[in-house]
Amino acid sequence: MRTTGLAAVTLALLIPMTSAHAQTGKITLVIHGGAGTILKQNMTEEMEAAYRQILTEALNTGYAILEKNGTSLDAVEATIRVMEDSPLFNAGRGAVFTHDGRNELDASIMNGATKAAGAVGSVTIVKNPISAARAVMEKSPHVMMTGRGAELFATSVGLEIVDPSYFWTERRWKALQDILVSERQTSATWDITKSEDESRFGTVGAVALDIHGNLAAATSTGGMTNKRFGRVGDSPIIGAGTWADNESCAVSATGDGEYFIRLAVARDIAALVEYKSLSVSKAAEEVIHRKLTALGGEGGVIVLDRKGNYTMTFNSAGMYRGAITAAGKATVEIYK
Repeated sequence: MRTTGLAAVTLALLIPMTSAHAQTGKITLVIHGGAGTILKQNMTEEMEAAYRQILTEALNTGYAILEKNGTSLDAVEATIRVMEDSPLFNAGRGAVFTHDGRNELDASIMNGATKAAGAVGSVTIVKNPISAARAVMEKSPHVMMTGRGAELFATSVGLEIVDPSYFWTERRWKALQDILVSERQTSATWDITKSEDESRFGTVGAVALDIHGNLAAATSTGGMTNKRFGRVGDSPIIGAGTWADNESCAVSATGDGEYFIRLAVARDIAALVEYKSLSVSKAAEEVIHRKLTALGGEGGVIVLDRKGNYTMTFNSAGMYRGAITAAGKATVEIYK
């Protein structure tokens, strides 16, 4: 079939931003490290190498668990912790700053076998928020805890607690100062959109399929630079930024949180797979390239089904992402 005109342009735009893969092997791990204004011309060779190294380390960490017949839950948690411990990503150690100069962290996790889920929001002293989210899921009757209460719970179950200064990084602090200067110069009272740093959409996520045929998904973030008034995005919200169930697929999202919440992006993709029998690739394209784009939102998703089919789909300039399958070879991508 010959494609011409607007259809050809549309097709050309969509193809580079959707990575769909089919396989027959079982264990699979797919990750993202955030989407946004990620352009090769803005990246030094040293910085790109650093991102690729940590993404590869994260993939290999999760794969080592899956390879030894470990669970998808253990794999996604361990994978996320690697990225939370790196200052490169807007999660954990590298979290962005709020308007008040604080680091407020959110995370969630979901078990595809049972649909059990856990999440934390606006925590400031928990070293690895993803582990706190899992503790909420497994050691409490609740799904989400926030703020001081979540911190007290994390302390009570023995998670590692750190001084808030642990999350301070010069790069993220400078990003906040640049926005505050811009606000003063333009008399703006609230601006979270001027930063061209990729951290505006920064989040880390992982989806996994284990040898037992069970899916899991996890997401962790520091939110948006200059956020105010206790804003919480989609990352800790089950159905918006994270979803996993064995009947459909596992999803982790990154992007404009307000749009992902309004569209219930993660659950919508899973519903298209479950009820309309769409492939993970087609479902992600429908939600990201049509619904999210039409509403004015930006970002991306990683999606994985029980057959090991996965996609890494986004409508932003780039998305840190990677995958490793039963063959054990990790692949990492950054740009379109």
